[in-house]
Amino acid sequence: MTKPRRRQAGEGGISEYPTKSGVRYLIKYGYTREDGSRGTVLKRGFPTRKAAAEELRARLTSVDRGSHVAPNRVTVDEHFTVWLAGLRKQPSTVASYSKNVRLHVVPYLGALRLDQLTGSRLTRLYRQLESEGRADGSGGLSPRTVRYIHTIVHSGLSAAVRDGLVAQNAADKADPPSAKAAASPEMQFWTAPELRAFLEHRRRVNDELLPAWHLISYTGMRRGEALALRWGDVDLDAARLSVRRGVTVVKNKGQGQQVLVGITKTPHSRRTVDLDANTVAMLRAYKAARGLISLSLARDDALILGDVDGRVRHPERFSRRWDTAVRQAMGASSDIELPKIRLHDLRHTHATLLLASNVPVKVVSERLGHANATITLGTYAHVMPGMQAEAAAKFGALMTEGAS
Repeated sequence: MTKPRRRQAGEGGISEYPTKSGVRYLIKYGYTREDGSRGTVLKRGFPTRKAAAEELRARLTSVDRGSHVAPNRVTVDEHFTVWLAGLRKQPSTVASYSKNVRLHVVPYLGALRLDQLTGSRLTRLYRQLESEGRADGSGGLSPRTVRYIHTIVHSGLSAAVRDGLVAQNAADKADPPSAKAAASPEMQFWTAPELRAFLEHRRRVNDELLPAWHLISYTGMRRGEALALRWGDVDLDAARLSVRRGVTVVKNKGQGQQVLVGITKTPHSRRTVDLDANTVAMLRAYKAARGLISLSLARDDALILGDVDGRVRHPERFSRRWDTAVRQAMGASSDIELPKIRLHDLRHTHATLLLASNVPVKVVSERLGHANATITLGTYAHVMPGMQAEAAAKFGALMTEGAS
């Protein structure tokens, strides 16, 4: 009968030790650190020798495969602080991530070691945020916000896995609000007569921002893209403009607000948008009027929608000006009852009217700067039923032509 092979040095071992609750088991094994020196891990608390043996086998396998995670005491707070400081994203995105981590992650999980995070712990956090997560104590966060926080946590923990701080991403096993529950609020949009009525009202009251409302509604540009547009980005002879930059607001705790102009967030957002004759005429007249105020306001490097001093407008104040304009138009229109919409809904209005007029989805997608037409289809599915009915009728007519 052969004797059982003794464990070699470094292969690890199992020992038992007494506790008030009875016998418990510990495992001990060695590994090689990144600098070549040897380290030892001791892990206690296993209720049975079998459980300890299973864990030891798993740990030794990870050592053999080079996927072993060296013991560390890095906390959630410490890791996310370092991760956010080195994040290569737009300043507004980093500020948003930092705010959500500071308000909604660190107070609940910050003191935990990274290896103490589990999917269940994260799921419990998400449920707590939905019921009482508002920083002002007035209730819970929306499913959309909580899902966004989950996205941030998942990204941060992925970095921890890459850095060898943990073996797996606990967020993979968490249960955040579903995509359906976190869907955007139902969009609103105006019909063509409603948009015409609004623009006509703003023309009658001599709204200084009428060119802005016209430009956004006729091109489908985002708010920040329109505010960053310069005269050099527009070719009035060719009737087109180039979207290259965007304006964002960055809010960092203790630093106030910053309004920044930078390149658009994605390559797809950088695009060329063709202009109709009406918009070209409006821009020519507006540029001439700006030049009468100051020649500097009509130079190629001047912001088209800047204030009278040529400075970039604050995006949030710009949106408040829109809200005021809509309220005034709603109260003044007697022929058409205007529904209240957000400034971003002008972009939705532009897309919806084009799609309802049978403009190809790919063309609309390119005007909006979507990554692909699938995004456009998913966003504006509300337009499709009527278009499909029309397509069915047209196909039916083709099949009955010439039939006896």
